[in-house]
Amino acid sequence: MALAHLRINWQGRSVSLQFHTEKTVMAGHDLPISPLAPGIFPKIGGIRGVELYTKEAGFKYQGRDDLLIALFQPGTTVAGVFTSSKAAAASVGWCKQSVSEGEARALVVTAGNANAYTGQGGEEAVVTMAGALSSKLGCAPEYIQIAQTGVIGQPFPVDVFLDSYQQALAAPAVGFEQAAKAIATTDTFPKASTYMCEVGGVKVTLAGIAKGSGMIAPNMATMLGFIMTDVKLPAETLQSMLKEAVDHSFNAITVDGDTSTNDMVLIFATGAAAHMSVSAEELSAFKDALQALCQDLAQQIVRDGEGASKFISIKVQGAGNGAEAKAVAASIANSPLVKTAIAGEDPNWGRIIMAVGNAPVDLDIEKVRLYFGDMLVAENGAVHPAYEEERGSAYFKNAELDITLDLGQGAAEFTVWTCDLTHGYISINADYRS
Repeated sequence: MALAHLRINWQGRSVSLQFHTEKTVMAGHDLPISPLAPGIFPKIGGIRGVELYTKEAGFKYQGRDDLLIALFQPGTTVAGVFTSSKAAAASVGWCKQSVSEGEARALVVTAGNANAYTGQGGEEAVVTMAGALSSKLGCAPEYIQIAQTGVIGQPFPVDVFLDSYQQALAAPAVGFEQAAKAIATTDTFPKASTYMCEVGGVKVTLAGIAKGSGMIAPNMATMLGFIMTDVKLPAETLQSMLKEAVDHSFNAITVDGDTSTNDMVLIFATGAAAHMSVSAEELSAFKDALQALCQDLAQQIVRDGEGASKFISIKVQGAGNGAEAKAVAASIANSPLVKTAIAGEDPNWGRIIMAVGNAPVDLDIEKVRLYFGDMLVAENGAVHPAYEEERGSAYFKNAELDITLDLGQGAAEFTVWTCDLTHGYISINADYRS
């Protein structure tokens, strides 16, 4: 398998990444790989203090692994952010409580059945799973985190887990690519990212996997994301860092405007890196790496948006504050009229202005400036005299688009990433339970 090398710059730091160049087809459905897929999977050697195991349990899919168990060495700390959905799954409620303990020994992820809106039976299933695994590991059930994804409203077959988890742990450990495949549902490619940095003069590694391609409009998290690192940090510090990173990554994407019942992002720090306690200033490199990793995973979810053919960056600048900038960007990103126009490669800038006007923000529309790439399209309340529709049409044929709005009201900015809305989205979701 060939390798590709990529060097990127993140906030002044040059980072070298190495990837496999062979695309991997996901099993469990016959969806083609997204045309926006990276086409490469990061080379992740592993995280000290982490072991990964997968198995074909049969929660819904056949012919593919759909159970992931990650084991962590004793003393591993954990933090998380979760969906704000009032119909949150049983696993979300369990994880909120278990994460508050600040320590983790294992993560269980099941794919195919969301165990959401399943009543007391769903809650009991999660308790049973945590109890069984904790007994095997010799730890408290609260040290087991559980995440689930799939169809909502169907009873969870807990017996399938009980029949499978010990077999999974008896098999050889697997790598991050196999783990990323095991947590997928309608994903068309496995999503992972890795970064390295120094903390207290010692090299630490971060690696993360995620799943998601539909029901993406996060509020506190998005779909499922799991980050593992060998850094040694208390849970309180991890929580603060993760929340900040998520706000500008997983909380800055949208595919279809729907927030899932099962969304969560968890970070596990094994402490296996032999660095001493460090100051907040010395943690800046780790914070930057965590932010970059979260942003990479979040953008991969958008690139795998169900039926997507365009990756769209919407940057709103010149806002009075960050919340207003985000509200305007989200209004554009979630507009079906904007997204379908982009799918049709129609530079209908009027729809974007419409979406700006619908945002819950007080602004002077005549101060707004709209750009497609570096093209000034509209300002002073009208189309710019030099804008040419032909150039706009040519630009919209690109697979990646940058749309910028300057509100002319301040210095705050925010970027939201989204994709277009095609007939493929309808087809995938119309057939989702079949």
